[in-house]
Amino acid sequence: MSPAEPLSANMEDYLEAIFHISEEKQAARAKDIADRVQVNKSSVTGALRSLSEKGLVNYAPYDIITLTTKGKVLATEIVRRHAALKEFFVKILLIDKIEAEEAACKVEHAISKTIIDRLINFVEFMEICPRGGKAWLRGFRRHCENGDTANRCGDYITACLEDLEKRKRQMASSHKTRKHGVSSQK
Repeated sequence: MSPAEPLSANMEDYLEAIFHISEEKQAARAKDIADRVQVNKSSVTGALRSLSEKGLVNYAPYDIITLTTKGKVLATEIVRRHAALKEFFVKILLIDKIEAEEAACKVEHAISKTIIDRLINFVEFMEICPRGGKAWLRGFRRHCENGDTANRCGDYITACLEDLEKRKRQMASSHKTRKHGVSSQK
């Protein structure tokens, strides 16, 4: 296994586990990792050797395990992908937290940085956009729960169009007022 090869999903899971354990305890032990990843200690030993060969962990048998600088950078990105996916599943797709956690664990290994960044931007946009935002998410929740939004969507579109027309009239009125105010000062 050469250092240039991408990590398998399992190896990423080990890095993620070491990251979280190190955050809690400053360093990890093989037993902690085995418990967190739910495998036996001999599987952890093989993974740690491989990660050590790639320069991602500091490992010696029966000693504590820490991430190298390179390992911490990679683990931080894995944790970021996981958190972004879980947040998207919970906040946008309205999936319960347990199922979202399980799905994030599976998907985090196969998704590119570009897609993760776009998901993060989408979640942020949906939370703040006045044309969507929290109201849009509540409407989506109702749709998921009741499936009866066809009429409500039509009503919402009509309301949006009426609001748009109202804003146009206000802007036109405001523009005329400024124009007349400027011309009367000349």
